[in-house]
Amino acid sequence: MMAVHGGQLRLSTRGNTDVVDITDGVAAVLRTSGVELGTVVAFVTGSTAALTTMEYELGGVADLQTLLAELTPADRAWEHNERNHDTNAHAHLRAAVIGPSESIPVVGGRLALGTWQQIVLVDFDDRPRERVVTVHVHS
Repeated sequence: MMAVHGGQLRLSTRGNTDVVDITDGVAAVLRTSGVELGTVVAFVTGSTAALTTMEYELGGVADLQTLLAELTPADRAWEHNERNHDTNAHAHLRAAVIGPSESIPVVGGRLALGTWQQIVLVDFDDRPRERVVTVHVHS
């Protein structure tokens, strides 16, 4: 039978494609599990935020923000905004493109990330938010 250990990360974001490194938080949940070989799954609740991995540095963050703004501009006449009298259709679309979760192998009790690879939460909503990331460690 597979054992599962869980935890949650709670954080405040600025919205507007705010990119937050959550690697240390995910690693902290892993450390409390005692798992040496397995998988970590992280999932962000909400339809306007996403998780991915990247090199978390100013240039990479700026480039990701630019790419997503070009792919799904906030000022476009999106159907979601029209039907719902809303302003965050771009946030829902960006989150759908990237996705709400990441799975990372655990080897030797550590996240099997590359040297320049971090786990990040990206909040696309058009206002600050409180976000919850659920972390499960499977052995």
